[in-house]
Amino acid sequence: MTSPTRTTTITTGDGVRIAYRFDGDGSKPVLLLSNSIGTDLHMWDGQVPALTEHFRLLRYDARGHGASDVPSGPYSLDRLGRDVVELLDALKLRRVHVLGLSLGGIVAQWLGIHVPERVDRLVLSNTAAYLGPANQWDRPIAELLAAPDMRDTTEMFMSNWFPARMLRGDDEVVEGFRRTLLVTEREGVAGSWAAVRDYDLRRTAALIDSPTLVVAGEHDTVTSAEHGKELAATVPGARFTVLPTVHMANVEGQAEFLTAVLAFLTEPS
Repeated sequence: MTSPTRTTTITTGDGVRIAYRFDGDGSKPVLLLSNSIGTDLHMWDGQVPALTEHFRLLRYDARGHGASDVPSGPYSLDRLGRDVVELLDALKLRRVHVLGLSLGGIVAQWLGIHVPERVDRLVLSNTAAYLGPANQWDRPIAELLAAPDMRDTTEMFMSNWFPARMLRGDDEVVEGFRRTLLVTEREGVAGSWAAVRDYDLRRTAALIDSPTLVVAGEHDTVTSAEHGKELAATVPGARFTVLPTVHMANVEGQAEFLTAVLAFLTEPS
């Protein structure tokens, strides 16, 4: 039986509504997808057809993004991680596969560290165990909150996420990311940047015991291939693969991304 594709919400313990949706056959194992800052659950739209051949997908909008609530003030990685745990609890999902990209990959690391019993296999894409020093984030957070809109931040994100060739053309998928950024509330991005500013998993990532694949982009300037290599070296037994992409490897290198992710997630135990 195929699950409804409408978006609905749960409410977390601190009163924030988190929007989510299922895609795919309810009899298949669940794969949770966790997003980058400045995106919503639609960042995975292009991968849904291939992934739902094997999994029931659970996508959600992180607090501050999409159809979820946008509380003001800084967010913490602990709070972003607990949002996911509360979502799984509300949906009565004991254990899931997790695929996270960028901030979603940081949240996925937190899950693997703090609630390992909830995580089956783990894919950490275009992410890092640490993106310090912390004080480098204070100025962009302050400037964003003082800005009249998201225009400058949108162009910065777009240039970091995609190669110039994709930005020069009339790529409807790329333009979808731009439209999402422009309507994302500044408080949501600033709050999420605070979580990035304050986290450091360089030691605790060694506690992850789920089978793990780390994916990096060869030309990624946000979370470099070196970040990915260091993370893979920290997580016991992790596999590491580098794709010829910038930051949004799932979009720019969709075929290679899906090949790597599906080979890992569907490999017999």
